[in-house]
Amino acid sequence: MKKEDKLELVENLSKKFDINNIFYITDASGLSVSQVNQFREKCFKKNIEYKVVKNSFIKKALENNENDFSPLINKDVLSGFSGILFSKVSPSEPAKILKDFRKITGEDYLKLKAASIDLEFYIGDENLNSLSKLKSKNELIGNIIMLLKSPIKNIISSLKSAENKLYGVIKKLEEKNN
Repeated sequence: MKKEDKLELVENLSKKFDINNIFYITDASGLSVSQVNQFREKCFKKNIEYKVVKNSFIKKALENNENDFSPLINKDVLSGFSGILFSKVSPSEPAKILKDFRKITGEDYLKLKAASIDLEFYIGDENLNSLSKLKSKNELIGNIIMLLKSPIKNIISSLKSAENKLYGVIKKLEEKNN
């Protein structure tokens, strides 16, 4: 690969780290070409991009980024054979895809080396289960709205109930006076 091509690859990778606030770095060793293609297809269906990239390029792209990715650079994350999953929306979808792929293959391929979600870092495969249970921003907003609506519904129903009781009392008083 020519030096210009390497520089362009690092620059493109840096842009991807800027654009995508969610990315996972996996251990891509041990996969056959057909398995990599099968995994890419699963990712594509969920709007997640999967790239296999040399660690030195990943390191340079992370170093060139204005955000502090030192926890990923300074750990043993960038060793071996690495693949990157980029997601723009769901923080849990890449983890779900990894778990699903492991079930299908029956192997422990694609171990999670690290994940970055809004500049929060999760180092190690032991985080995969908890990452797969994370909710997206839209799901969290929906949950908050539901929590806020619940007390309002209770207040409105209490007011309506009180209104009916008050109406009943007034009606009884009116009947007594007649």
